[in-house]
Amino acid sequence: MKTLVIGTGGREHALALALARDPSVTEVHAAPGNPGIAGVATLHDVDPMNPAAVADLAAALDVDLVVVGPEAPLVAGVADAVRERGISCFGPSAEAAQLEGSKAFAKDVMAAAEVPTAMAHVCTTQDEIEAALDAFGAPYVVKDDGLAAGKGVVVTEDREVALAHALACERVVIEEFLDGPEVSLFAITDGTTVFPLQPAQDFKRIGDGDAGPNTGGMGAYTPLPWAPDGLVDEVLERVLQPTVDELARRGATFSGLLYAGLALTKRGTKVIEFNARFGDPETQPLMALLDSPLGVLLKAAADGTLHQTEPPRWKSGAAVAVVMASAGYPESSRSGDVITGVSDNPCDVIHAGTALVDGDLVTAGGRVLAVTAVGDDVADARAKAYRGVAAVRFDGAQHRTDIAAGI
Repeated sequence: MKTLVIGTGGREHALALALARDPSVTEVHAAPGNPGIAGVATLHDVDPMNPAAVADLAAALDVDLVVVGPEAPLVAGVADAVRERGISCFGPSAEAAQLEGSKAFAKDVMAAAEVPTAMAHVCTTQDEIEAALDAFGAPYVVKDDGLAAGKGVVVTEDREVALAHALACERVVIEEFLDGPEVSLFAITDGTTVFPLQPAQDFKRIGDGDAGPNTGGMGAYTPLPWAPDGLVDEVLERVLQPTVDELARRGATFSGLLYAGLALTKRGTKVIEFNARFGDPETQPLMALLDSPLGVLLKAAADGTLHQTEPPRWKSGAAVAVVMASAGYPESSRSGDVITGVSDNPCDVIHAGTALVDGDLVTAGGRVLAVTAVGDDVADARAKAYRGVAAVRFDGAQHRTDIAAGI
C-alpha cells in the first residue's frame, strides 16, 4: 500500500512513523511534511490547503490511501477533492468536518442525537454575549465558533476576560462549565462502524499545575489507569455511535477520525467538544502503543469496510509524550534556535515545529517537539520521556514538568 500523509506537524509525524512501521505499507509520502517526517517518508512541496493540488499529487504518485492530518484542510474540502479522483481518503468531507469547524453545528448535532453535553448559547451580539455570561456565571467558558488551532477556548473566573474574548470572535458559543477530569477518546469510523481507541489525557495549559493560558497541548499519556470501568463502552453507546448515525441521517456521512473531548462530571460523562481529526499530542503516545497495522485500519475506514477489519489492538504498558515549546509560546514563538540531542535520543522525538537551515535542525514554531516514550506503566514511561527531554537542548526551550505525574 502506498500512502500520502497531509500536514506538517507532530500528529502527522506520529502517523507517518506508524504507517512506516506497518508491513502492509510499501511507501510513505508526505506533503509538505517536516524534517522529522523526512526520516520515514518522501516529502513533496504541496500546499495542504489546496484541495486540487493535493488531489493532483495523490494521483501523480498513484497512492492507495491519503491521510489528512489537520482540521483546516478537512474543512477546506481536501478529502472531497481526493475522493472525487477515485482515491481512498481517511478524513471526513468538508460538510462532516463542520463538527469541528463550527461549535454551533456540533451542538445542533449533539442535541438531535441526544448526546450529553454542556448547556450553551450561540451569540453574535454583545447583548447576547453578556446575557449568556450572566446566565451561566463563573467559571466562564467561551469558545470561538470557528477553527482556532486548539486555542479558541477561554475558561476564566474573570468576566472581563471572558467578555473580551467573546467580542473578538465573529460568532461565539458560551456554555456552562463542566467539572471533573477531562479525557480524550478517539474513534476510527467509516460512517457506520465505529472503533474506539483507548482513552488518553492531554495537558492544555502552558504551566505546571495547569497554570497560564491554553496551548495546543503540552503533553499526553495513555492508558488512564484511573478511568472508570466501562468508560469506552459507555462513550461508544451514548456519544460516538449516535453522533455518527445522526450525521449519516443528515447526509453528511462522517468517515475518518472522530475525537470526543470528554468531561467526567459529577452528573456523568459529557462532551466538551468534537474534533474531526487525530488530536495532537495525544496521537503520539497512542501511535506508540498501537499494535495493529495502522494502514489497514485507515484504509478500511476510507473504503467503508471497517466491519470486515479487526478492531485496534494495543501493546501492554503505557506511553507518555512531553512537548517542548519555543520561547514565547503560546503568545508568540521564536524561530531559528538550533536544536541538539535529537538524533541520538533514546525516545521517539516527534517533530512539530522544526526546520533545517544550513544543515542545522532549528525551531520553527510554537510547539517544537514531543518526546515520546513507552514503558511498563505510566510512571516508567514518564521517567523515560523526561530523560529524553533532558537530552534535548535549544535556547528558550520550555516544557511542563508534571505531565502524567502521580499516575
